[in-house]
Amino acid sequence: MLDQSQTPVLSALQTSSQRLHAAFYAPGHKRGQGASSPLIDLLGEKALAADLPELPELDNLFAPEGVIRAAQELAAEAFGADGLEGTVSNHRTYFLTNGSTCGIEAAILATCGPGDKIIVPRNAHRSVIAGLVLSGAMPVFVAPEYSAELGLVLGVKQEDVAAALAQHPDTRAVLLVSPTYHGICSDVGAIAAIAHHHGIPLLIDEAHGPHFAFHPDLPTPALALGADLVVQSTHKVLGALSQAAMLHTRGNRIDQSRLQAALQLTQSTSPNSLLLASLDAARHQMATEGKVLLADTLALAQQMRTELATIPGLRVIDKPAVTAFSSVSDLDLTRLTIDVSGLGLTGLEADEMLHEELGVTVELPELRHLTLIVSIGNTDQDRQRCVAGFGSLAEKAKGQISVAACVQLGALKGADSSFTLPQVSPREAFFAPTETVEAEAAVGRISADTISAYPPGIPTIVAGEVIGTGAIAHLVAIKQQGGYVTGGNAPEVFRVLA
Repeated sequence: MLDQSQTPVLSALQTSSQRLHAAFYAPGHKRGQGASSPLIDLLGEKALAADLPELPELDNLFAPEGVIRAAQELAAEAFGADGLEGTVSNHRTYFLTNGSTCGIEAAILATCGPGDKIIVPRNAHRSVIAGLVLSGAMPVFVAPEYSAELGLVLGVKQEDVAAALAQHPDTRAVLLVSPTYHGICSDVGAIAAIAHHHGIPLLIDEAHGPHFAFHPDLPTPALALGADLVVQSTHKVLGALSQAAMLHTRGNRIDQSRLQAALQLTQSTSPNSLLLASLDAARHQMATEGKVLLADTLALAQQMRTELATIPGLRVIDKPAVTAFSSVSDLDLTRLTIDVSGLGLTGLEADEMLHEELGVTVELPELRHLTLIVSIGNTDQDRQRCVAGFGSLAEKAKGQISVAACVQLGALKGADSSFTLPQVSPREAFFAPTETVEAEAAVGRISADTISAYPPGIPTIVAGEVIGTGAIAHLVAIKQQGGYVTGGNAPEVFRVLA
Protein backbone atom coordinates (compact mmCIF):
# COMPACT_ATOMS: atom_id res chain seq x y z
CA MET A 1 0.00 0.00 0.00
CA LEU A 2 1.19 3.46 -0.90
CA ASP A 3 0.95 6.47 1.39
CA GLN A 4 -2.15 8.21 0.01
CA SER A 5 -1.57 11.23 2.26
CA GLN A 6 1.23 12.33 -0.07
CA THR A 7 0.72 14.97 -2.79
CA PRO A 8 3.87 14.77 -4.95
CA VAL A 9 2.91 17.17 -7.75
CA LEU A 10 0.96 19.59 -5.58
CA SER A 11 3.74 19.86 -3.02
CA ALA A 12 6.47 20.27 -5.64
CA LEU A 13 4.50 22.97 -7.43
CA GLN A 14 3.92 24.87 -4.20
CA THR A 15 7.65 24.81 -3.44
CA SER A 16 8.64 25.75 -6.99
CA SER A 17 6.19 28.66 -7.16
CA GLN A 18 7.80 30.19 -4.07
CA ARG A 19 11.42 29.76 -5.24
CA LEU A 20 13.22 33.07 -5.82
CA HIS A 21 14.91 33.10 -9.23
CA ALA A 22 15.08 34.97 -12.53
CA ALA A 23 12.65 33.26 -14.93
CA PHE A 24 13.84 33.07 -18.56
CA TYR A 25 11.33 30.45 -19.66
CA ALA A 26 7.71 30.25 -20.80
CA PRO A 27 4.98 31.29 -20.11
CA GLY A 28 5.56 34.92 -21.01
CA HIS A 29 3.87 36.43 -17.98
CA LYS A 30 6.86 35.16 -15.90
CA ARG A 31 5.11 33.80 -12.84
CA GLY A 32 2.55 36.62 -12.95
CA GLN A 33 5.02 39.50 -13.09
CA GLY A 34 3.95 40.43 -16.62
CA ALA A 35 0.28 39.56 -16.32
CA SER A 36 -2.38 42.20 -16.87
CA SER A 37 -3.96 43.77 -13.81
CA PRO A 38 -7.46 42.43 -14.61
CA LEU A 39 -6.07 38.89 -14.89
CA ILE A 40 -4.21 39.27 -11.59
CA ASP A 41 -7.40 40.56 -9.98
CA LEU A 42 -9.31 37.52 -11.26
CA LEU A 43 -6.82 34.73 -10.59
CA GLY A 44 -4.60 36.16 -7.86
CA GLU A 45 -0.83 36.30 -7.65
CA LYS A 46 -0.46 32.81 -6.17
CA ALA A 47 -2.21 31.07 -9.06
CA LEU A 48 -0.15 32.92 -11.65
CA ALA A 49 3.07 32.20 -9.77
CA ALA A 50 2.19 28.50 -9.98
CA ASP A 51 1.54 28.58 -13.74
CA LEU A 52 4.86 26.93 -14.46
CA PRO A 53 6.25 24.78 -17.29
CA GLU A 54 7.91 21.40 -16.91
CA LEU A 55 10.81 22.57 -14.77
CA PRO A 56 13.21 19.82 -13.68
CA GLU A 57 11.62 19.51 -10.24
CA LEU A 58 8.11 19.29 -11.78
CA ASP A 59 8.89 16.25 -13.98
CA ASN A 60 7.86 15.51 -17.59
CA LEU A 61 4.33 14.29 -18.37
CA PHE A 62 5.43 12.22 -21.39
CA ALA A 63 8.42 10.60 -19.64
CA PRO A 64 7.69 10.85 -15.93
CA GLU A 65 10.45 9.86 -13.56
CA GLY A 66 9.77 12.09 -10.56
CA VAL A 67 6.72 13.68 -8.96
CA ILE A 68 4.32 13.03 -11.86
CA ARG A 69 5.27 9.37 -11.88
CA ALA A 70 4.75 9.17 -8.13
CA ALA A 71 1.37 10.92 -8.37
CA GLN A 72 0.20 8.61 -11.15
CA GLU A 73 1.23 5.55 -9.11
CA LEU A 74 -0.83 6.85 -6.19
CA ALA A 75 -3.79 7.44 -8.50
CA ALA A 76 -3.45 3.96 -10.02
CA GLU A 77 -3.83 2.43 -6.58
CA ALA A 78 -6.64 4.76 -5.46
CA PHE A 79 -8.78 4.37 -8.58
CA GLY A 80 -8.20 0.64 -9.04
CA ALA A 81 -5.81 0.52 -11.98
CA ASP A 82 -3.03 -2.02 -11.69
CA GLY A 83 0.63 -1.77 -12.51
CA LEU A 84 2.68 -3.99 -14.77
CA GLU A 85 2.56 -7.57 -13.55
CA GLY A 86 -0.08 -6.70 -10.97
CA THR A 87 1.82 -4.00 -9.07
CA VAL A 88 1.65 -0.22 -9.04
CA SER A 89 5.42 0.18 -9.36
CA ASN A 90 4.85 0.88 -13.04
CA HIS A 91 1.64 2.87 -13.04
CA ARG A 92 -1.25 2.24 -15.37
CA THR A 93 -2.82 5.65 -14.73
CA TYR A 94 -2.09 8.61 -16.99
CA PHE A 95 -2.83 12.24 -16.14
CA LEU A 96 -4.61 14.14 -18.92
CA THR A 97 -4.54 17.91 -19.33
CA ASN A 98 -6.55 18.00 -22.56
CA GLY A 99 -9.67 16.58 -20.91
CA SER A 100 -11.27 13.20 -21.42
CA THR A 101 -11.38 14.02 -25.13
CA CYS A 102 -7.67 13.34 -25.62
CA GLY A 103 -7.95 10.14 -23.58
CA ILE A 104 -10.79 8.77 -25.70
CA GLU A 105 -8.92 9.64 -28.88
CA ALA A 106 -5.77 7.95 -27.57
CA ALA A 107 -7.73 4.85 -26.51
CA ILE A 108 -9.02 4.37 -30.05
CA LEU A 109 -5.60 5.09 -31.59
CA ALA A 110 -4.04 2.54 -29.23
CA THR A 111 -6.41 -0.26 -30.22
CA CYS A 112 -7.46 0.41 -33.83
CA GLY A 113 -5.85 1.33 -37.11
CA PRO A 114 -7.14 2.29 -40.57
CA GLY A 115 -10.03 0.03 -41.58
CA ASP A 116 -10.23 -1.76 -38.22
CA LYS A 117 -13.70 -2.19 -36.76
CA ILE A 118 -14.70 -0.98 -33.31
CA ILE A 119 -18.12 -1.38 -31.68
CA VAL A 120 -19.44 2.01 -30.62
CA PRO A 121 -22.77 2.99 -29.01
CA ARG A 122 -24.74 5.48 -31.06
CA ASN A 123 -24.83 7.89 -28.11
CA ALA A 124 -21.05 8.25 -28.04
CA HIS A 125 -19.44 11.63 -27.40
CA ARG A 126 -17.95 13.71 -30.23
CA SER A 127 -14.48 12.77 -28.98
CA VAL A 128 -15.16 9.19 -30.13
CA ILE A 129 -15.88 10.44 -33.65
CA ALA A 130 -12.67 12.47 -33.54
CA GLY A 131 -10.82 9.29 -32.53
CA LEU A 132 -12.35 7.48 -35.51
CA VAL A 133 -11.21 10.22 -37.87
CA LEU A 134 -7.69 10.18 -36.43
CA SER A 135 -7.37 6.39 -36.46
CA GLY A 136 -9.28 5.58 -39.65
CA ALA A 137 -11.27 2.93 -37.77
CA MET A 138 -14.75 1.93 -38.91
CA PRO A 139 -17.47 2.12 -36.23
CA VAL A 140 -19.99 -0.68 -35.86
CA PHE A 141 -22.80 1.28 -34.21
CA VAL A 142 -24.92 -0.46 -31.58
CA ALA A 143 -28.06 1.46 -30.62
CA PRO A 144 -28.61 1.82 -26.88
CA GLU A 145 -32.01 0.95 -25.51
CA TYR A 146 -34.51 3.82 -25.55
CA SER A 147 -37.51 4.36 -23.30
CA ALA A 148 -40.26 6.43 -24.90
CA GLU A 149 -42.09 6.54 -21.58
CA LEU A 150 -39.10 8.03 -19.77
CA GLY A 151 -37.85 9.91 -22.81
CA LEU A 152 -34.33 8.67 -22.06
CA VAL A 153 -31.58 6.77 -23.83
CA LEU A 154 -30.60 3.93 -21.49
CA GLY A 155 -27.76 1.40 -21.61
CA VAL A 156 -26.44 -0.97 -24.25
CA LYS A 157 -27.77 -4.54 -24.12
CA GLN A 158 -25.15 -7.27 -23.76
CA GLU A 159 -26.96 -9.37 -26.38
CA ASP A 160 -26.65 -6.52 -28.90
CA VAL A 161 -22.89 -6.40 -28.34
CA ALA A 162 -22.72 -10.18 -28.72
CA ALA A 163 -24.73 -10.04 -31.94
CA ALA A 164 -22.51 -7.29 -33.35
CA LEU A 165 -19.39 -9.32 -32.59
CA ALA A 166 -20.93 -12.42 -34.15
CA GLN A 167 -21.65 -10.43 -37.31
CA HIS A 168 -18.27 -8.65 -37.24
CA PRO A 169 -15.78 -11.14 -35.74
CA ASP A 170 -12.84 -9.05 -36.98
CA THR A 171 -13.72 -6.23 -34.55
CA ARG A 172 -10.69 -4.94 -32.63
CA ALA A 173 -12.33 -3.35 -29.58
CA VAL A 174 -15.63 -2.54 -27.87
CA LEU A 175 -16.32 0.97 -26.54
CA LEU A 176 -19.13 1.84 -24.12
CA VAL A 177 -20.40 5.02 -22.46
CA SER A 178 -21.11 4.09 -18.84
CA PRO A 179 -22.40 5.96 -16.96
CA THR A 180 -24.28 8.17 -19.37
CA TYR A 181 -24.78 11.89 -18.73
CA HIS A 182 -27.87 10.85 -16.74
CA GLY A 183 -25.90 8.44 -14.53
CA ILE A 184 -27.23 5.31 -16.23
CA CYS A 185 -24.84 2.35 -16.22
CA SER A 186 -24.75 -0.55 -18.66
CA ASP A 187 -23.90 -4.09 -17.55
CA VAL A 188 -20.17 -3.54 -17.92
CA GLY A 189 -19.22 -6.87 -16.35
CA ALA A 190 -21.29 -8.93 -18.78
CA ILE A 191 -20.09 -6.94 -21.79
CA ALA A 192 -16.46 -7.21 -20.63
CA ALA A 193 -16.84 -10.99 -20.52
CA ILE A 194 -18.22 -11.00 -24.06
CA ALA A 195 -15.40 -8.81 -25.38
CA HIS A 196 -12.74 -10.90 -23.63
CA HIS A 197 -14.26 -14.10 -25.00
CA HIS A 198 -13.49 -12.66 -28.44
CA GLY A 199 -9.98 -11.70 -27.31
CA ILE A 200 -10.48 -7.95 -27.56
CA PRO A 201 -10.43 -5.12 -25.00
CA LEU A 202 -13.34 -3.18 -23.55
CA LEU A 203 -12.87 0.61 -23.47
CA ILE A 204 -15.13 2.68 -21.22
CA ASP A 205 -15.97 6.34 -21.49
CA GLU A 206 -16.50 6.76 -17.73
CA ALA A 207 -16.21 10.54 -17.88
CA HIS A 208 -19.08 10.96 -15.41
CA GLY A 209 -18.00 8.20 -13.00
CA PRO A 210 -14.64 9.09 -11.41
CA HIS A 211 -16.23 8.99 -7.94
CA PHE A 212 -17.54 5.42 -8.18
CA ALA A 213 -14.49 3.83 -6.55
CA PHE A 214 -14.87 5.73 -3.31
CA HIS A 215 -18.27 4.79 -1.86
CA PRO A 216 -20.08 1.42 -1.75
CA ASP A 217 -23.50 2.96 -2.48
CA LEU A 218 -22.32 4.21 -5.86
CA PRO A 219 -22.22 1.98 -8.94
CA THR A 220 -19.26 -0.40 -9.19
CA PRO A 221 -16.43 1.23 -11.19
CA ALA A 222 -15.80 -0.19 -14.63
CA LEU A 223 -12.22 -1.23 -13.83
CA ALA A 224 -13.50 -3.51 -11.08
CA LEU A 225 -15.98 -5.07 -13.53
CA GLY A 226 -13.36 -6.08 -16.08
CA ALA A 227 -12.88 -3.02 -18.29
CA ASP A 228 -9.41 -2.83 -19.84
CA LEU A 229 -9.22 0.95 -20.27
CA VAL A 230 -11.25 3.69 -18.62
CA VAL A 231 -11.25 7.43 -19.22
CA GLN A 232 -12.59 9.66 -16.44
CA SER A 233 -13.25 13.41 -16.32
CA THR A 234 -11.85 13.97 -12.85
CA HIS A 235 -13.01 17.58 -13.00
CA LYS A 236 -16.68 16.80 -13.69
CA VAL A 237 -17.55 15.36 -10.28
CA LEU A 238 -14.40 15.47 -8.14
CA GLY A 239 -12.22 18.42 -7.12
CA ALA A 240 -9.87 18.80 -10.12
CA LEU A 241 -9.78 21.89 -12.30
CA SER A 242 -11.72 21.98 -15.58
CA GLN A 243 -10.00 20.01 -18.36
CA ALA A 244 -8.14 17.76 -15.90
CA ALA A 245 -8.83 14.05 -16.46
CA MET A 246 -7.31 10.59 -16.06
CA LEU A 247 -6.92 7.45 -18.13
CA HIS A 248 -6.63 4.11 -16.31
CA THR A 249 -5.82 0.66 -17.65
CA ARG A 250 -5.95 -2.80 -16.14
CA GLY A 251 -4.78 -6.16 -17.43
CA ASN A 252 -2.61 -6.89 -20.45
CA ARG A 253 -4.95 -6.31 -23.41
CA ILE A 254 -3.79 -2.71 -23.96
CA ASP A 255 -0.41 -2.13 -25.59
CA GLN A 256 1.08 0.39 -23.16
CA SER A 257 3.79 1.56 -25.54
CA ARG A 258 1.25 2.29 -28.26
CA LEU A 259 -1.03 3.99 -25.75
CA GLN A 260 1.79 6.23 -24.57
CA ALA A 261 2.62 7.10 -28.18
CA ALA A 262 -1.05 7.89 -28.83
CA LEU A 263 -1.19 10.17 -25.79
CA GLN A 264 1.81 12.07 -27.13
CA LEU A 265 -0.24 12.73 -30.27
CA THR A 266 -3.33 13.97 -28.44
CA GLN A 267 -1.88 15.76 -25.40
CA SER A 268 -0.40 19.24 -25.33
CA THR A 269 3.40 19.42 -25.20
CA SER A 270 2.94 22.25 -22.68
CA PRO A 271 0.78 20.65 -19.97
CA ASN A 272 -0.53 23.06 -17.37
CA SER A 273 1.02 22.44 -13.97
CA LEU A 274 -2.07 23.73 -12.19
CA LEU A 275 -4.16 21.03 -13.89
CA LEU A 276 -1.66 18.32 -12.97
CA ALA A 277 -1.55 19.50 -9.36
CA SER A 278 -5.35 19.54 -9.22
CA LEU A 279 -5.44 15.88 -10.31
CA ASP A 280 -2.99 15.03 -7.55
CA ALA A 281 -5.11 16.96 -5.05
CA ALA A 282 -8.38 15.36 -6.20
CA ARG A 283 -6.89 11.88 -5.79
CA HIS A 284 -5.57 12.78 -2.35
CA GLN A 285 -8.95 14.11 -1.25
CA MET A 286 -10.80 11.00 -2.41
CA ALA A 287 -8.25 8.54 -1.03
CA THR A 288 -8.23 10.16 2.41
CA GLU A 289 -11.76 11.60 2.79
CA GLY A 290 -13.75 10.26 -0.14
CA LYS A 291 -16.10 7.90 1.66
CA VAL A 292 -17.18 10.54 4.18
CA LEU A 293 -17.53 13.30 1.59
CA LEU A 294 -19.53 11.10 -0.76
CA ALA A 295 -21.78 9.86 2.03
CA ASP A 296 -22.71 13.49 2.66
CA THR A 297 -23.20 14.02 -1.09
CA LEU A 298 -25.46 10.99 -1.41
CA ALA A 299 -27.52 12.12 1.58
CA LEU A 300 -27.87 15.61 0.09
CA ALA A 301 -28.88 14.19 -3.28
CA GLN A 302 -31.45 11.89 -1.67
CA GLN A 303 -32.99 14.77 0.25
CA MET A 304 -33.21 16.82 -2.94
CA ARG A 305 -34.70 13.86 -4.78
CA THR A 306 -37.39 13.45 -2.12
CA GLU A 307 -38.28 17.14 -1.91
CA LEU A 308 -38.32 17.75 -5.67
CA ALA A 309 -40.58 14.74 -6.19
CA THR A 310 -43.28 16.41 -4.08
CA ILE A 311 -43.54 19.41 -6.43
CA PRO A 312 -46.57 19.00 -8.73
CA GLY A 313 -45.63 18.54 -12.38
CA LEU A 314 -42.12 17.22 -11.71
CA ARG A 315 -40.92 13.66 -12.03
CA VAL A 316 -37.50 12.76 -10.64
CA ILE A 317 -36.13 9.71 -12.43
CA ASP A 318 -35.35 7.03 -9.83
CA LYS A 319 -33.38 3.80 -9.85
CA PRO A 320 -36.35 1.39 -10.17
CA ALA A 321 -37.57 3.25 -13.26
CA VAL A 322 -34.32 2.65 -15.17
CA THR A 323 -33.10 -0.65 -13.74
CA ALA A 324 -36.38 -2.22 -14.87
CA PHE A 325 -34.77 -2.26 -18.34
CA SER A 326 -32.39 -5.09 -19.18
CA SER A 327 -29.76 -2.72 -20.56
CA VAL A 328 -29.34 -0.94 -17.21
CA SER A 329 -27.39 -2.34 -14.27
CA ASP A 330 -27.35 0.67 -11.97
CA LEU A 331 -27.98 4.40 -11.54
CA ASP A 332 -25.68 6.98 -9.98
CA LEU A 333 -27.85 8.51 -7.26
CA THR A 334 -25.81 11.72 -7.18
CA ARG A 335 -27.13 12.49 -10.67
CA LEU A 336 -30.66 13.95 -10.62
CA THR A 337 -32.66 13.88 -13.84
CA ILE A 338 -35.96 15.73 -13.62
CA ASP A 339 -38.76 15.41 -16.17
CA VAL A 340 -40.40 18.86 -16.42
CA SER A 341 -42.85 18.08 -19.22
CA GLY A 342 -45.63 17.86 -16.62
CA LEU A 343 -45.26 21.62 -16.16
CA GLY A 344 -46.11 22.21 -19.81
CA LEU A 345 -42.55 23.40 -20.43
CA THR A 346 -39.57 22.07 -22.30
CA GLY A 347 -36.36 21.55 -20.40
CA LEU A 348 -34.84 24.43 -22.38
CA GLU A 349 -37.61 26.80 -21.31
CA ALA A 350 -37.38 25.65 -17.69
CA ASP A 351 -33.60 26.03 -17.73
CA GLU A 352 -33.84 29.62 -18.95
CA MET A 353 -36.28 30.56 -16.20
CA LEU A 354 -34.27 28.82 -13.49
CA HIS A 355 -30.97 30.35 -14.60
CA GLU A 356 -32.09 33.90 -15.33
CA GLU A 357 -34.84 34.41 -12.74
CA LEU A 358 -34.56 31.86 -9.95
CA GLY A 359 -30.84 31.51 -9.22
CA VAL A 360 -30.53 27.83 -10.10
CA THR A 361 -28.26 26.63 -12.91
CA VAL A 362 -28.33 22.99 -14.00
CA GLU A 363 -25.75 20.93 -15.87
CA LEU A 364 -27.80 19.61 -18.79
CA PRO A 365 -31.05 21.03 -20.17
CA GLU A 366 -32.83 18.87 -22.75
CA LEU A 367 -36.16 18.94 -24.51
CA ARG A 368 -37.92 17.10 -21.69
CA HIS A 369 -35.45 16.87 -18.82
CA LEU A 370 -33.06 18.83 -16.65
CA THR A 371 -30.07 16.97 -15.23
CA LEU A 372 -28.25 18.15 -12.11
CA ILE A 373 -24.80 17.08 -10.91
CA VAL A 374 -24.77 16.86 -7.12
CA SER A 375 -21.16 16.65 -5.95
CA ILE A 376 -18.89 17.11 -2.94
CA GLY A 377 -18.93 20.85 -3.65
CA ASN A 378 -22.66 21.31 -3.11
CA THR A 379 -24.07 22.60 0.17
CA ASP A 380 -27.37 22.51 2.01
CA GLN A 381 -27.88 26.13 0.92
CA ASP A 382 -27.65 24.90 -2.68
CA ARG A 383 -30.32 22.30 -1.90
CA GLN A 384 -32.65 24.88 -0.39
CA ARG A 385 -32.22 27.26 -3.33
CA CYS A 386 -32.71 24.44 -5.83
CA VAL A 387 -35.92 23.15 -4.25
CA ALA A 388 -37.29 26.68 -3.83
CA GLY A 389 -36.37 27.49 -7.43
CA PHE A 390 -38.17 24.47 -8.81
CA GLY A 391 -41.14 25.27 -6.59
CA SER A 392 -41.29 28.79 -8.03
CA LEU A 393 -40.89 27.36 -11.52
CA ALA A 394 -43.92 25.13 -10.99
CA GLU A 395 -45.97 28.13 -9.81
CA LYS A 396 -44.90 30.25 -12.79
CA ALA A 397 -45.72 27.44 -15.20
CA LYS A 398 -49.30 26.95 -13.99
CA GLY A 399 -51.69 27.17 -16.90
CA GLN A 400 -48.89 27.51 -19.46
CA ILE A 401 -48.80 24.90 -22.20
CA SER A 402 -45.74 24.99 -24.42
CA VAL A 403 -46.34 23.86 -28.00
CA ALA A 404 -42.72 22.75 -28.11
CA ALA A 405 -43.22 20.52 -25.09
CA CYS A 406 -46.13 18.81 -26.81
CA VAL A 407 -44.14 17.82 -29.90
CA GLN A 408 -40.76 17.04 -28.41
CA LEU A 409 -41.21 13.27 -27.98
CA GLY A 410 -42.04 12.79 -31.64
CA ALA A 411 -38.88 14.62 -32.59
CA LEU A 412 -36.78 12.46 -30.30
CA LYS A 413 -38.31 9.22 -31.52
CA GLY A 414 -37.80 10.28 -35.11
CA ALA A 415 -34.16 11.00 -34.49
CA ASP A 416 -33.66 7.69 -32.68
CA SER A 417 -35.14 5.67 -35.54
CA SER A 418 -32.81 7.31 -38.09
CA PHE A 419 -29.58 5.97 -36.58
CA THR A 420 -27.77 3.90 -39.22
CA LEU A 421 -24.38 2.32 -39.84
CA PRO A 422 -21.99 4.61 -41.72
CA GLN A 423 -21.57 4.03 -45.43
CA VAL A 424 -17.93 5.13 -45.26
CA SER A 425 -15.56 5.63 -42.34
CA PRO A 426 -15.57 9.02 -40.61
CA ARG A 427 -11.97 9.49 -41.73
CA GLU A 428 -12.84 8.86 -45.39
CA ALA A 429 -15.76 11.29 -45.10
CA PHE A 430 -13.52 13.89 -43.46
CA PHE A 431 -11.06 13.91 -46.37
CA ALA A 432 -13.50 13.29 -49.27
CA PRO A 433 -14.52 15.93 -51.86
CA THR A 434 -17.78 17.57 -50.82
CA GLU A 435 -20.59 19.81 -51.94
CA THR A 436 -23.16 21.85 -50.03
CA VAL A 437 -26.87 21.20 -50.61
CA GLU A 438 -30.21 22.30 -49.16
CA ALA A 439 -31.78 20.11 -46.48
CA GLU A 440 -34.35 18.59 -48.84
CA ALA A 441 -31.64 17.52 -51.27
CA ALA A 442 -29.44 16.15 -48.45
CA VAL A 443 -31.79 13.27 -47.62
CA GLY A 444 -30.17 10.02 -48.70
CA ARG A 445 -26.73 11.62 -49.16
CA ILE A 446 -23.61 10.85 -47.09
CA SER A 447 -22.75 13.54 -44.56
CA ALA A 448 -19.27 15.04 -44.61
CA ASP A 449 -19.77 16.53 -41.16
CA THR A 450 -20.50 15.22 -37.70
CA ILE A 451 -23.53 17.25 -36.64
CA SER A 452 -24.59 17.52 -33.00
CA ALA A 453 -27.64 19.08 -31.43
CA TYR A 454 -27.08 20.90 -28.14
CA PRO A 455 -28.55 19.75 -25.86
CA PRO A 456 -27.27 17.13 -25.30
CA GLY A 457 -24.24 17.32 -27.62
CA ILE A 458 -24.44 13.72 -28.82
CA PRO A 459 -23.91 13.45 -32.59
CA THR A 460 -27.21 13.32 -34.46
CA ILE A 461 -25.42 12.58 -37.72
CA VAL A 462 -21.90 11.15 -37.90
CA ALA A 463 -19.58 11.94 -40.77
CA GLY A 464 -19.95 9.00 -43.18
CA GLU A 465 -23.60 8.31 -42.32
CA VAL A 466 -26.55 8.70 -44.66
CA ILE A 467 -28.67 11.72 -43.75
CA GLY A 468 -32.27 10.76 -42.91
CA THR A 469 -35.47 12.75 -42.54
CA GLY A 470 -35.74 11.87 -38.84
CA ALA A 471 -32.32 13.31 -38.09
CA ILE A 472 -33.15 16.55 -39.92
CA ALA A 473 -36.45 16.81 -38.04
CA HIS A 474 -34.61 16.37 -34.74
CA LEU A 475 -32.13 19.14 -35.58
CA VAL A 476 -34.94 21.47 -36.64
CA ALA A 477 -36.88 20.76 -33.43
CA ILE A 478 -33.86 21.49 -31.24
CA LYS A 479 -33.27 24.85 -32.93
CA GLN A 480 -36.94 25.80 -32.78
CA GLN A 481 -36.97 25.11 -29.05
CA GLY A 482 -33.93 27.22 -28.22
CA GLY A 483 -31.04 24.80 -28.64
CA TYR A 484 -28.30 25.04 -31.23
CA VAL A 485 -26.56 22.83 -33.75
CA THR A 486 -22.83 22.47 -34.42
CA GLY A 487 -21.16 21.00 -37.49
CA GLY A 488 -21.57 22.97 -40.72
CA ASN A 489 -24.71 25.03 -41.26
CA ALA A 490 -27.30 22.33 -40.56
CA PRO A 491 -30.23 21.97 -40.55
CA GLU A 492 -30.67 24.58 -43.30
CA VAL A 493 -27.90 23.22 -45.53
CA PHE A 494 -25.60 20.20 -45.33
CA ARG A 495 -22.12 19.37 -46.57
CA VAL A 496 -22.29 15.99 -48.32
CA LEU A 497 -19.86 13.77 -50.19
CA ALA A 498 -19.70 14.70 -53.85
